Amino acid sequence: MRAIAVIPARLASTRLPRKVLREIGGRPMLAWVYEAARSSPLVADVIVATDSDEVMDACRQNGWNARMTSSQHRSGTDRVYEVACSVPADVYVNVQGDEPLARPEHIEALLAPMKDASVLVSTIKTPAAAADIDNPNAVKVVTDPAGRALYFSRATIPYDRDRSGQPRYFKHLGFYAYRKPALERFCSLPESSLERSERLEQLRFLENGIPIYVAETPFDTIGVDTEDDLRRVEAILKQRRVGR
Repeated sequence: MRAIAVIPARLASTRLPRKVLREIGGRPMLAWVYEAARSSPLVADVIVATDSDEVMDACRQNGWNARMTSSQHRSGTDRVYEVACSVPADVYVNVQGDEPLARPEHIEALLAPMKDASVLVSTIKTPAAAADIDNPNAVKVVTDPAGRALYFSRATIPYDRDRSGQPRYFKHLGFYAYRKPALERFCSLPESSLERSERLEQLRFLENGIPIYVAETPFDTIGVDTEDDLRRVEAILKQRRVGR
């Protein structure tokens, strides 16, 4: 199975401008993401997909493989699909450019379901910390016994009506693996109603009958959207270096 990691890296972020080039520990955020993907023995190549000349320049200076993609794309998935149209692979791994805590174990978990050729899309989850259960910025996921996603939500799901303390809550991590037909279908479909309501693009797959298989990982991440996220990630990476 030939897998390629694609890192969508858009510079024009609204909540944290220029975030993929913001420095963490003296290095641009994109460096942490690229090196994590590159360290996985399961991917044949890593490609940064951007619409920014500045990001392209940073990639050239660091020797990172990169491609310029359309500025009209509405999502990272569209950007991955553009790469998939010119770079052959069995599976395309979406490692988002604002995930500096990415690690090769995430890619390993992500690719496990894809060993089954019938699986078109996979993603990963981790046990939700107490602070994430009611946090709308932490997306929750529930699955069936076979590991297929039933729903993703910013709400607290499942809802513990009787306050039994029994439900297990899982946080969704924004890493995906796709086969090209799934990417092609996603990009040909209009934004779905649940996707629009939750602002979660993966719901477009579910609303159109495309199953998403969800693997579990013990390794949580912090997607960087704010200055506070940036500081939290920097503290974690600093602690990792101290612990080595």
